[in-house]
Order: sequence, then C-alpha cells, then structure tokens
Amino acid sequence: MKKALFLVPLMALAVAVSAQTYKKVKVDIGLGYAIPKESGGGTKAGATFTLEPHYRLTDAISLGLRMEGAALAHVNNLGGEDSDAKVSVLYSYCATGEYYLGKSSFRPFVGAGLGFFKSASVTLDDETMNGGSSPQVVPGSSDFGFFPRVGFETGHFRMSAEYNIVGSGGYFAAKIGFFFGGGKK
Repeated sequence: MKKALFLVPLMALAVAVSAQTYKKVKVDIGLGYAIPKESGGGTKAGATFTLEPHYRLTDAISLGLRMEGAALAHVNNLGGEDSDAKVSVLYSYCATGEYYLGKSSFRPFVGAGLGFFKSASVTLDDETMNGGSSPQVVPGSSDFGFFPRVGFETGHFRMSAEYNIVGSGGYFAAKIGFFFGGGKK
C-alpha cells in the first residue's frame, strides 16, 4: 500500500512533465536600423549591432545578456555653406527575458530587458571641416534604461523590434539576424 501511495503521484508527475525540445544555449547576432525618439538633438537614424547570448529555462522562457551598439548620425547641407554633421554612439549591456508563444517552426515572442546605456557624440561644423577648429565632443553619459521587445524566430533566422527607453530619450530599433545553437534537439 505504501508503494502504491508513492508510485501513483510519481506516475502522475511523469505524465504532466514534458521534456525540453530546444537546446538550452543560443547566441543571437543581429543588425538593425535605429531611429531616435527625437531628432531635435541633431541626430536622425542609424545602425545597430547586437550580440545576445541566451539560456533557456524552458522551451518557452529564456534569459539573456544583450550587448548592443548603435550609431546615429545627421548631416546637414554637406559640402555647402553652413554644413554640419553630428554622430552619436550608444552602447548598452542589458539583462533580457523572452517568452515564446509557440513550439512550431515559426516562433513569435515577447520580451523585455533592462540595464545600462552609455552615450557620447561628436559635432562637426564648417569651421571644423575646414581645419579652423577641433570637433565638439560631448563626453559620454551613463543611464539606466529598459526596453520592451516583440519578434519571431523561424529556423535560425530572427527578426525583432524594440523601443529602448533611456533617461529623457530613447530609440526604436528594428533588427534582423540569426542565431547559433538553441534549435530543436
């Protein structure tokens, strides 16, 4: 009788538990297009590069560390009178989490992340471009920020969109890329 009381719950647990069908570790590599929240500071759009290792807790939940760099630029009246250029560089280190909404070959996901963002910028004007003065460099600032994210994976292809909220600013990024590992076992 004691064995039956032990075996029945154990067998019920074995039926309820499903095996993980995806590899635990994956690394995303992505390139994207970034648009700042406001272009009033002189920057327009630019590019992003992302490296993000993940660890899957389950088939549906993964935790990761996103390392991203973004370069945003704006050039006004290039080669003409009163020309100027501004380049802002941002990079971030953020803890991330994702929840996958399916187990088919097409896997949409929602996620979020939070961490540290650092930025710096340089401005060139007519005088600087003609050698009359040195560029105006704005030293970097560090801010805490976060971002919501949506996207999908199919095969080893990944596409995502996120809005990075940093201090009083931020930027939207749409990215495409691929990942190593993390596929079905």
